Amino acid sequence: MGRKRAIGWRGRVAATVVLAALVGSAWTWWVARHWAPTRSEFPVQGVIVGAEDGETDFKALRAIGADFAYLEASSGDTSRDPAFARNLREVRGTGLRFGAVHTYDPCVPADRQAANFVTIVPRDAALLPPVISLSSLTEGCHDPVSEAGVESELTTFLNQVEAHTGQPAVLKIGPEFEDHYHIAARLERGLWLERDWMQPDYAGRPWTLWTANSSLRTEAGSTPFRWVVLQP
Repeated sequence: MGRKRAIGWRGRVAATVVLAALVGSAWTWWVARHWAPTRSEFPVQGVIVGAEDGETDFKALRAIGADFAYLEASSGDTSRDPAFARNLREVRGTGLRFGAVHTYDPCVPADRQAANFVTIVPRDAALLPPVISLSSLTEGCHDPVSEAGVESELTTFLNQVEAHTGQPAVLKIGPEFEDHYHIAARLERGLWLERDWMQPDYAGRPWTLWTANSSLRTEAGSTPFRWVVLQP
């Protein structure tokens, strides 16, 4: 009987420990999905949205405290976000500042990509500085592209896009792209870096924008948002 009671006691303790661990994990997961930096530290916060996010309610985003929205617009030399025109139309008049994002393809000539961007993104003083998203590498290119070639073509692209918008671009650099090409140190532009829940430091210099939570759950919609903050 004593041995049975001992085994039962140990079993209950083990079950309690397992339950506590499960509750702790669930709580951590919930906090992570609902976490955003404090307004006292980062007063200006917003989102990046595109067709993959579904139909966006910009008024609802404004109501929960978003200050700006970056809209995915174009990619490479031919691709365009199917929601960009609608998002651009609907974000106007909501009180949100807004801008456009181009996803850069290092395998495609700069002038063709710039033509794609300037065709879809209007020359509009209301727009925030354009953002160039850099994450794709050259390993998959049909023709080899050197590191120097990546920088040269990107510089050409930036010159054309900035001439169209009248503003310096912001470079949204993924960690793998930066690790390969070290663009942050070579091109003097504002930086947009990414890391969930912890401030990123992989560019070697301060960031301007930070994707602080790539899956933020809010009352503004049923799907999570990519939540971004501006450096004060």
